[in-house]
Amino acid sequence: MARWLKLSAAALLALAFSTLCDFRHSLILNSRLAGNGGPPKPKLGRTLRHRLEPADNDAEARPPRCVMPPERRFDCGRDRALGRRECERRACCYAPLDDSSAAPWCFYPHPYPGYQMGVLTPTLRGREAALTRASASYLPRDVAVLHLEETRQSAGCLRLTLKDPWSERYEVELPGGVPQGKSGSQDALYTVAYKSKPFGFIVRRASNGRVIMNSTVAPLLFAEQYLQLSTTLASSLVSGLGEHYTSLLLDLNWTSLTLWNRDMAPHAGANLYGSHPFYVVQEEDGLAHGVFLLNSNAIEVVLQPLPALTWVSTGGVLDLYVFMGPDAQTVIRQYLRVIGFPMMPPYWSLGFHLCRWGYKSTNATRQVAQRMHDANFPMDVQWNDLDYASQGRVFTEDPLRFGDLKEMVDEFHQRGIKYVLILDPGISATSPPGTYQPFDDGLKRDVFIKNATGHLLLGKVWPGFTAFPDFTNPETRQWWQDCIVDFYSEVPLDGLWIDMNEPTSFVSGSTEGCPDTELENPPYTPRVLGGRLSSWTLCMSARQKRSAHYDLHNVYGLTQAFATHSALVKARGKRPFVLSRSSFPSIGRFSGVWTGDVRSDWEQLAYSIPSVLRFGLFGVPLAGADVCGFGGDASEELCVRWMQLGAFYPFMRNHNDRPNAPQEPYVFGQKAQAAMRDALRLRYSLLPFLYTLFHHAHASGDTVARPLFMEFPADPRCRVIDRQFLWGSSVLVSPVLEAGAAEVSAYLPPGTWYSLRSGRPTYSEGEDVLLSAPLDTVNIHVREGHVIPRQEPALTSAVSRRNAFFLTVALSADGTARGDLFWDDGDSVDTFQSGNYSYVLFAAGQSQVASEPIRLNGALDGLVLGGTRVFGVPSPPRYVAANGEEVKDFTYNADTKVLKVSGLALPMSKMFTVQWALTCAAPRYP
Repeated sequence: MARWLKLSAAALLALAFSTLCDFRHSLILNSRLAGNGGPPKPKLGRTLRHRLEPADNDAEARPPRCVMPPERRFDCGRDRALGRRECERRACCYAPLDDSSAAPWCFYPHPYPGYQMGVLTPTLRGREAALTRASASYLPRDVAVLHLEETRQSAGCLRLTLKDPWSERYEVELPGGVPQGKSGSQDALYTVAYKSKPFGFIVRRASNGRVIMNSTVAPLLFAEQYLQLSTTLASSLVSGLGEHYTSLLLDLNWTSLTLWNRDMAPHAGANLYGSHPFYVVQEEDGLAHGVFLLNSNAIEVVLQPLPALTWVSTGGVLDLYVFMGPDAQTVIRQYLRVIGFPMMPPYWSLGFHLCRWGYKSTNATRQVAQRMHDANFPMDVQWNDLDYASQGRVFTEDPLRFGDLKEMVDEFHQRGIKYVLILDPGISATSPPGTYQPFDDGLKRDVFIKNATGHLLLGKVWPGFTAFPDFTNPETRQWWQDCIVDFYSEVPLDGLWIDMNEPTSFVSGSTEGCPDTELENPPYTPRVLGGRLSSWTLCMSARQKRSAHYDLHNVYGLTQAFATHSALVKARGKRPFVLSRSSFPSIGRFSGVWTGDVRSDWEQLAYSIPSVLRFGLFGVPLAGADVCGFGGDASEELCVRWMQLGAFYPFMRNHNDRPNAPQEPYVFGQKAQAAMRDALRLRYSLLPFLYTLFHHAHASGDTVARPLFMEFPADPRCRVIDRQFLWGSSVLVSPVLEAGAAEVSAYLPPGTWYSLRSGRPTYSEGEDVLLSAPLDTVNIHVREGHVIPRQEPALTSAVSRRNAFFLTVALSADGTARGDLFWDDGDSVDTFQSGNYSYVLFAAGQSQVASEPIRLNGALDGLVLGGTRVFGVPSPPRYVAANGEEVKDFTYNADTKVLKVSGLALPMSKMFTVQWALTCAAPRYP
């Protein structure tokens, strides 16, 4: 009733009138519901339907409203397979097609009866109206009256919500809340028009009138457990809607994507670990927009070649955000203003991480770290999988194999190595009372998820029967914090890896099964693995503080990440590092992610690029795939190429499974080791640049690993590329992704691109180039006009952070370049928010490169610039000077046109200038 009172007087009158009008239709509704009892029958496959119904090519025999090309058909039988009689009973069109088309046979005519919009009235932040149905739909428990609210979040962000004003329904609450935004006085970048009967809306770009969304093409459906909204798309260039094993651009040829978090190794056609109901559309003229459906229930997204898209959700509300850009990077920033900007990772977390399920003792773990050191491989973080835990129980140590875990971690810390271990959410319920405090204390504090009868729900994971914490309960978050603080007092870990948090249970539902209810057997189940929402997870009827697990399943990992992030701040007093497998919008505020149990093969190597890039679109820049693969044995060549690519994942970890051959870098031949070592040293030299990119992601919503289309939106070639990517706007990565290849074909957008290694320029008009790529080479190019801050690499970032800086300066045609550096202690909380950081700008022009410290806090004290490499110097310099003093230690390569200046010791905390003169005259110093 509270929501009812929020409606305006005009909306109330319209709503009351529609309710009276709809009373006479209640008998119709009840009669339809009577025929829909029980779970739906399985959907018939196309082959079987062909046996039952002949193809109908006689368009003239169909009513005019049913004559439309296949790509314009919107499925009227998505909830279950329909024959002709059932289809026409829904007042839909039925026209079978041959095998060449995957278009639906049962589809909506146009127009189709639906909701009617009442008077549109103004509100403080937009407009609202009541929607009513003149007759019930074919869905069980149809909602006859809806409340439409249009809100201007900002000039570039429109919010449209459709809710049931009469009854309370679950709505997503992101940790920290959804900000309202400031509408401002700027003219909106969009216009919204409504069709009253049947209801629909059209969103257009104000600048050119392009239709961004058009929901009038198919009916709006809204029932207790079935919500459906269709819209046209402005182009076929659509990315997002993760987590799935797809290319960066989605296939719109009658494909279906299910958003339902599931423990499943990545493969095509499966719902995977995360759910992100957000997409970006590249418009044909280089503009872009995005759409976000804030809904955590099971969702199926249907894509069709019109192009068009249909959202189908099993519950909640329709809460749509439309982001108008006008460019793709601005779309991401607008999205992040809703879900929250990503966290700033600790500096050390950008180094190399090493893990394996199968390091069976502290001695084995020590040996791995030692062998990495002896072989001169940079490494920052040593991990342990569940091997450390006694009987698989988290917050314990195996007394025989990991009895000296604390001592081992202390030894790592003395060497500058950090330590991370796994922490699954499932809490063992099999220990005798009084012997396992996390479970005993959790029972007392009532923190675990309950079954439908209010008793403890038990599933099964690695330790056997387990209980699952309810992280929507504030008391659970406090209990989780207490557990982590207590464990940290024994094992001074540096970060936590939260796995199995979809959540996963090896017995579907619970050890006692699930009740036969509408939550367990909804009228419609999206195409999930296992065929049931409870497959490999908990009962949908399970009770949590906020709602049923039916509503909260997809946010389970997010709520655990939020709790873990906060607990680590409490335990360590430093910037937390959390890595989560399950994800949902706003996870990037608290955690990084990895792409799960990828196979050790070339196909998965290639598909890891779009996977990582998509997470960047979703606001999770700290993302990566298991280097060399998790499942199966990695060949030496594959592992080398994966290390070269992984050196440019924002998050880099080598991890594999127990049965597989070892794949630590030191186990391979000397040539392979040299190539891997070179890739790691290259990454470590670029850590200052990468850290600065993460600062811009944290502070401004920029992407770190970036698709080419975001930087070159007007270039048609860049719209489809997902075998190359950028770091920021300036570093282009073109990895080898095929076995036996010694060359790689790479696309270089228009402009000058310099090889990062040699500085040799390539002048491109937007063309493919064939690059030499022997096993020891990964091709990296720097875009003209950019300055890249770097440091001499070391075996840990703790050491490399103290080494001399050097600048890579890639001059544009006019001799200019720009860059910056963000620098703090790398480990303290909220340094940007508190102003506890240094920030330096770099600019090149008129034959010099200079620095300008914008903010200083002492973090750069004692650090110096040791040298520069300037790409694109047209002729040999006669003189070089640094801060007005002549420098003798420089070289010039006439072939590559690279000037290298060495032997400098210029304080990074002060302004400096490095000049070069291209004539016989000495440079003029300021």
